[in-house]
Amino acid sequence: MNHFNLEGRVAIVTGGNGGIGLGMAEGMASAGATLVLAGRNAEKGAAAVSTLEALGAKASFTILDVTDEAACHALIDDTVAKHGRLNVLVNNAGTNIRKEPEDYTLDEWRFVLDTNLTSAFVCCQAAFPAMKKSGGGKIINIGSMFSLFGASFSTAYAASKGGMVQMSKAMACAWAKDNIQVNTVLPGWIDTELTQGARRDVEGLHERIEARTPAGRWGRPDEFAGIAVFLAGTGSDFVTGTVIPVDGGFAAQG
Repeated sequence: MNHFNLEGRVAIVTGGNGGIGLGMAEGMASAGATLVLAGRNAEKGAAAVSTLEALGAKASFTILDVTDEAACHALIDDTVAKHGRLNVLVNNAGTNIRKEPEDYTLDEWRFVLDTNLTSAFVCCQAAFPAMKKSGGGKIINIGSMFSLFGASFSTAYAASKGGMVQMSKAMACAWAKDNIQVNTVLPGWIDTELTQGARRDVEGLHERIEARTPAGRWGRPDEFAGIAVFLAGTGSDFVTGTVIPVDGGFAAQG
């Protein structure tokens, strides 16, 4: 058996039209999966679909506001109706508002938590019946180094990503009996639009990250292709409730 063959599998990736989400989608597409990408930006979505189709994959894009519960359920339902199954869900959509903790408004706090954490909870709930009916599934939730470490300018983001880890562990325990594996990937400092904004906002961040990361550089979105294929395939059937850093050694550095 080829544990890294995803032919016949259908995967949804929220925030899949760029960055880490697209890097994961490219990995799964190269392994034979059918991809359904979801996000806010239609232009980026069309470009992402073209990228996946160039790899020989079947791919589509759906405009999605992950803070809209009904829209999240519709995404799952429409995917199952079109493709007959849902095997993999990647909850990657996320945002950040960089402020000191005393400066957040409650609306800003709720926006970050709703976008990063509550949306993942809703999508997991929506996906559960389809996965259970088909005999199992894979849920890959995207956390962050801020699931482990603090930063003065990312209180809401850190709370959402810490919550993602604990939510994933609870779901892994609840759904193991249904052959649904739930794991969390913790990206380190990756060169994406989100972190490019952080480098503009936080003086000296780029240099500090390079010095703190044993690999001596920022990561690339395409470096998430392999972990996505592993967690989406049969090679991870006995791997659930885990937290896997992809960070160039950032978390290991004392």
